[in-house]
Amino acid sequence: MTLRSEIEDVRSGARTAMSWLEHALDRTTRDEGLNCLTVVFSDEAREAAAAVDRDTSGLALAGVPFVAKDLFDLAGRTTMAGSVINAEYAPAHEDATAVARLKAAGAVLVGLANMDEYAYGFSTENHHYGPTRNPHDPARIAGGSSGGSAAAVAAGMVPISLGSDTNGSIRVPASLCGIFGLKPTFGRLSRAGTFPFVASLDHIGPFARCVDDIALVYDVLQGADARDPACAGRPVDLAGSLDRSVGRTLRVGLLDGWFRQGATTEALAAVDKVASAFADLRPASWSGAEVARSAAFCMTAIEGSSFHFSRLSRQAARFDPAVRDRLLAGALMPAHLGQQVRRVRRSVKQEVDRLFRDFDLLIAPATPCSAPRIGEATIEIDGVQVPVRANLGIYTQPVSFVGLPALAAPVDLPGMPIGVQLIAAPWNELILLRAAAWLEDQGILLSRPCPVPVA
Repeated sequence: MTLRSEIEDVRSGARTAMSWLEHALDRTTRDEGLNCLTVVFSDEAREAAAAVDRDTSGLALAGVPFVAKDLFDLAGRTTMAGSVINAEYAPAHEDATAVARLKAAGAVLVGLANMDEYAYGFSTENHHYGPTRNPHDPARIAGGSSGGSAAAVAAGMVPISLGSDTNGSIRVPASLCGIFGLKPTFGRLSRAGTFPFVASLDHIGPFARCVDDIALVYDVLQGADARDPACAGRPVDLAGSLDRSVGRTLRVGLLDGWFRQGATTEALAAVDKVASAFADLRPASWSGAEVARSAAFCMTAIEGSSFHFSRLSRQAARFDPAVRDRLLAGALMPAHLGQQVRRVRRSVKQEVDRLFRDFDLLIAPATPCSAPRIGEATIEIDGVQVPVRANLGIYTQPVSFVGLPALAAPVDLPGMPIGVQLIAAPWNELILLRAAAWLEDQGILLSRPCPVPVA
């Protein structure tokens, strides 16, 4: 069932928000071995579900259980962002805008999800809170940095969740956990009340198990917000505009070059299966993708280290060592490099604008491989062993660098999950979801049920 039909059951009285919540709470207890959540709000969630059951009128998400990555502010609670250092900070005065909008629509917050410390990583092997395990194989990572949010949806704990994406932190775990994850256009959704990482690159977005659910949640999250100066808003009705036949008419580009180098056989099989469904398919060359990825690395290191400089100066030993070392390296970069990175971004944006004159949609791998094992330090890319934490996002970083909307989508293939990226021009999320809905109807995109995980 899609969320829409389950919400209608709550509204009609065929089921209660409380029963839906109790199922979610039961799953969080049975699936504790996955380590998806850092905190569960059982009492508060029951109060919220009871309020929904008293009055469902006007609630677009009546009774829907959800979790949020532990960098979204909650009123009265200190935002930890995967760290231990933040415990010394004052509690938030109000909920993050995204959380507040979901709650106002009748969604029920179940808990906060595990993540890489300060969102700097692609694995959610958190030094302080432990690794989040992949629901399809608990010996493997869930991806990151929004790994807890993705795994909770993939495991069936909750139908939707919130994550953040700076360099790929929604799309990487969506790919590795076999679900849908949407990174919108930069400036589309409000980041107000989220613990920042790189202001020039930070996005927020939803996870879900089908396209209709992504669209429904996304519509609730939309809208301008004065609390986030970068948020332009520009809302569009996605759920009401999912013309599923549009997919067959799109001009589709299959990204080559950088986006095929280093990809495993499974990653290429996923991309090629999706691409073969389109009649108007041509190769697409984004020559600046590798440069964009390198520039994104530099921007992340420079802005991230600057933001965390006081914490590094005072409490370096309390950081996750892998995060600390990358931030310290960023602090050593010369200041003038930031200006060069911004010039590179302008150039890359111009190339991308030209590319979208010829294509409505671009297709690329979401990750170079399926989920590595927990504790595995390296993966092989082009015959070279490279660090896992820094390189699972080799195909997502160029997209984030120029703020393009991208949907990570699970492809129906045997073995561990792996996804593709559907990429559109700025502000064209509707094209992404129309294409994905059509591919879903063809049976090409599918979020497979997970085995029952370890207790």
